[in-house]
Amino acid sequence: MAKSNDAPLFPILPQMPVGIARMAAAAEHADDGHLIEFKTLEVRSILNRSVSKRQLSLAYSINPYRGCEFGCKYCYARYTHEFIAPKTLGESMPGGIAPAADFRDPLTFERMIFLKQNAAWLLEQELKKIDQRDEVALGTATDPYQPIERRARITRSLLEVFARKDGYRLGIVTKSRLIERDIDLLVEIARRNTLVVHVTITTPDAKLARLLEPRAPRPDLRFQAVKRLREAGIVAGVFGSPLLPGITDTEEALDSLARRAAAVGASFFAAHPLFLKPCSRPTYLSFVREHFPTLQTDYAKRFATADFAGKEYRERLAKMVDGACRRHGLGKRSSDALLTRNEEGGGKRPAQNVATVVRQQRLFA
Repeated sequence: MAKSNDAPLFPILPQMPVGIARMAAAAEHADDGHLIEFKTLEVRSILNRSVSKRQLSLAYSINPYRGCEFGCKYCYARYTHEFIAPKTLGESMPGGIAPAADFRDPLTFERMIFLKQNAAWLLEQELKKIDQRDEVALGTATDPYQPIERRARITRSLLEVFARKDGYRLGIVTKSRLIERDIDLLVEIARRNTLVVHVTITTPDAKLARLLEPRAPRPDLRFQAVKRLREAGIVAGVFGSPLLPGITDTEEALDSLARRAAAVGASFFAAHPLFLKPCSRPTYLSFVREHFPTLQTDYAKRFATADFAGKEYRERLAKMVDGACRRHGLGKRSSDALLTRNEEGGGKRPAQNVATVVRQQRLFA
């Protein structure tokens, strides 16, 4: 019997995309912003199973949106738009969506945003199937409080589901002060579940932040959000990640950030070094070339053969972060992805034998 080579039966005809690419192709136009297009996206699941690289525990991620308006130069998730594209490069997609090649342009991640439909209903069904001891991390690839959330309210609809539940572990990561809108729900969630909020603030310098994160709220507004969350009794701290070599990785810069975090009553402070995936290199290195040209040679050496910083550099930064926490009386967070657990291991589950690591794109489906 002849072997099948999975070739199309009629290769002369255009091939229809499959999976997430098919759903993206059927997406309806939702709204327009400044150089940004918004589309609805039908999805089959909102909870995505993932595993820490250290395989400490299984966890789940939720990303209410695909793509992010903030346009952070160092963003590591830009490549996830590639999974929306058909396998054939250059092929036009039905439904009025740009050719597949556009999805491999890192800038498309911040210019075409997909709004996941029926997210709250899906979450309601899927929470019934998971172990409550497993963490759910909201905002691992895109910010759940990016500007479109003000109108779309997908994140709020998800929090409304959690506010009716008991015993879950929820970690939220955001750069936006819009989270203040949902303090009423967060208070109820914290009363009935374990909740930790992480507000990412890479620098207290407003001018530098505007260059790095052009459409994210100013640092002072993010510090104010931490203060309001703490005043409401919610465990909330500051993420200073990523620490940028030669820019924000000095002891002085870390101390300034930690001091501001302590001033607003942050529960903890954490910061980890930059890692530079291929999808983020063009955007970030262009930023370095334009604003910090003297650092180009250093970056070329640092990331010539690896996406991650070297061990010695990581250990040095970890000591600096620890020192800043001690000086300003701040708690510390674990360096792994388990956002609701502390560094001392309180509440951690035993390591599990994971036979198959779910492909990374499943994190963002």
